Amino acid sequence: MESAACPCNEKWESLTIANNFIFYKVMRNNPDICKELLEILLEFKIERIEMSQEEEINVDFGAKGVRLDVYAKDADGLKVYNIELQAADTKELPERSRYYQGVIDVDLLKSGQKYKDLKTSFVIFICVGDIFGNGLPKYSFENLCQEDSKIKLNDRAYKYFFISENCDKLFDEGQKAFLRMLAGGRASNKFTSRVETLVADAKRNTQWRKQYMEWEREKTYIREDAMEQKAVEGAVMLIRDYNATPEVAAEKMGAPLDKVLKALEAPSPAN
Repeated sequence: MESAACPCNEKWESLTIANNFIFYKVMRNNPDICKELLEILLEFKIERIEMSQEEEINVDFGAKGVRLDVYAKDADGLKVYNIELQAADTKELPERSRYYQGVIDVDLLKSGQKYKDLKTSFVIFICVGDIFGNGLPKYSFENLCQEDSKIKLNDRAYKYFFISENCDKLFDEGQKAFLRMLAGGRASNKFTSRVETLVADAKRNTQWRKQYMEWEREKTYIREDAMEQKAVEGAVMLIRDYNATPEVAAEKMGAPLDKVLKALEAPSPAN
């Protein structure tokens, strides 16, 4: 049984809507809130949305699948929406937005359908920091002709990046209120108050709390495995390139000696 003083418990109690796990649970289990957030961000009305039952899209064996934070379709089936909450700049978000949009298209277009049957898609990243560094609170993208920017490709594929740290520059008060809340501010209108209440409800859900603890432990194991692998690789490099003994190399890099010895048995990578 976990102690009440466990760091995971303290972290759980401090979570806000800016946490991916909480954001996912609140939006996925409250389609009306998700719909209203989409209306706020995209600035148009949506009659109704249906949350996708698939948390992960796998397009083919061997291809990289994606796990989407929020994936929804509107009632008439003509538009699809993906919202991703991104706290850190991984230096690959533009490429991720491209891949996500492509994977969604492959998932939606079945064999025998025409390309015209592709849905209008909106891929939305809500970021904390300004990944483009131009000081804008929102960056909207669609494909335009480089020779004449008045000519649109009209492929109906749109990408949006909202930047919470620049939210005070937004003219839309609804967008500003939500992004301020993400940045650590308090609820300031009816919508953000509802979100705040749903976050509090989510944190009282014992099943979700257990899922979060397991998720955090899994992330810790992955990080530890990655660090250990890097240490082993560093030790092998010291041995092969600088003639260090396995014992010295393992100690210097903080790597388990048995795993260093096992890695040494593997053939060296080709030059």
